[in-house]
Amino acid sequence: MSKKNYLSLILIFISIQIGSIQQITKAQTSVPQITPTKSICPAQLSSAIDTIINRPQFSRVRWGILVKPLASEKILYSQDAQKYFIPASNIKLFTTAAALKELGADFRIRTSIYDEGNGVLRVAGRGDPSFKNAQLKILSKQLYQQGIRQINQLIADDSYFQGEMVNSSWQWEDIQAYYGAPVNSLILNENAAILTFLPQNIGQPLQLKWAEPTEKYWWKIENDSITTQANEPSFVEVNRDLKGQTLRIKGQLPINSQPNITALAIFDPVANFLRQFRHNLAREGITVKGTLRSDFSRNTKEIATVKSPPLSELLIETNVNSNNLYAEALLRSLAIKKTRVKNQNTADVGLQVVRESLTQLGVEPAGYIIVDGSGLSRKNLTTPAALVQLLQGIAKSSQAEVFRDSLPIAGIRGTLRNRFRNTSAEGIVQGKTGTMGGISVLSGYVNAPNYEPLAFSIMVNQSEQPGSVMRTAIDEIVVLLAQLKRC
Repeated sequence: MSKKNYLSLILIFISIQIGSIQQITKAQTSVPQITPTKSICPAQLSSAIDTIINRPQFSRVRWGILVKPLASEKILYSQDAQKYFIPASNIKLFTTAAALKELGADFRIRTSIYDEGNGVLRVAGRGDPSFKNAQLKILSKQLYQQGIRQINQLIADDSYFQGEMVNSSWQWEDIQAYYGAPVNSLILNENAAILTFLPQNIGQPLQLKWAEPTEKYWWKIENDSITTQANEPSFVEVNRDLKGQTLRIKGQLPINSQPNITALAIFDPVANFLRQFRHNLAREGITVKGTLRSDFSRNTKEIATVKSPPLSELLIETNVNSNNLYAEALLRSLAIKKTRVKNQNTADVGLQVVRESLTQLGVEPAGYIIVDGSGLSRKNLTTPAALVQLLQGIAKSSQAEVFRDSLPIAGIRGTLRNRFRNTSAEGIVQGKTGTMGGISVLSGYVNAPNYEPLAFSIMVNQSEQPGSVMRTAIDEIVVLLAQLKRC
């Protein structure tokens, strides 16, 4: 996943405040320059791929590659296919395949409000990653339509997901940003806050503007930025302290520059949920005398509810836009398949279900080590062979079409929309990207017009080359696959 596309960020937040933030950052935006080649025979494939990966500039790079026909075990090309590589967001293939297999395409995540009596209402979340201000408004209207005008106490029940909200192996630089946002039961606006920086008069600090105005009261700001003369270089750095509440801002914007927008992970999701729900209720004419967090759940009367879109749609956001928070929420949702044990880490239970599901799909257990649902952790390891086994296994299932529909398409949508344009791979390759520092991965399907469908995994680790260089090399290999013909 790449870093930031601010234009998409602006458009999304104009339309739906927070929106699907993952699609606007960490998406591949480089357009590879690939020299067109003629169709090639399978016998020529090994030599053609070797020519690419053995270039002098890749002498220190670790390549892992496996290419197979989708419906057979014949190996068309293999390079260290049984060795471990860090897969980055290719882990989402495991998570989403397991979620689809175990929960079904029509599975929805429910958020409920219960009447505890005496003017006490409890809102219980179940980790809906798509829950936004629009859903808060729906719940508020439902309560108003039932004649409720005052709530003595509004309780936030965040107990459905147990355990840490942030994986302990994620890097600090990631958990500050929105793509490393905490995952809990009461998610709102992808647990992210949007901050815009605008130039003022020369010599003055940059002006800060929050997408949600009340946010400014919940952060401590140390603003060491400055407005500079026209056409000077521009950069803004935002860092959080270890506790998360203090923002330290450095950098500069010239007086004639466009606004600079950044997205941050919020530090207290439950407080954020309560604050914004209370605000929405007030807009509907419902006052709230007090709020409380509680992990105590009991069976009482449900008086309002909203449901997420079906899993088939949640998968599209997860894979097409490589949305980390969606992947982590789906991982935890898988825990429903196991008997609940008090205080057991929900993510760990979800990982157990993923492993069992992968085995049933034909993935060798020794082929991977998975520690989160999104791929943000560098402790995740997998082989190209395991990824191809997963792609082949899910393709044989009744959910094959739904899974394929959740993937980016070369040159058309998602994290592949700016890759493979004007090549023979455009429109016929569906795959999942994965990017970290020194890591570039692409695994998926090729519907070659003159050859049978293929499953492939191409993994690059320990690269000192720019990500754009590695992606171009990977794309060259995939274009070769698209040009295969029977000979």
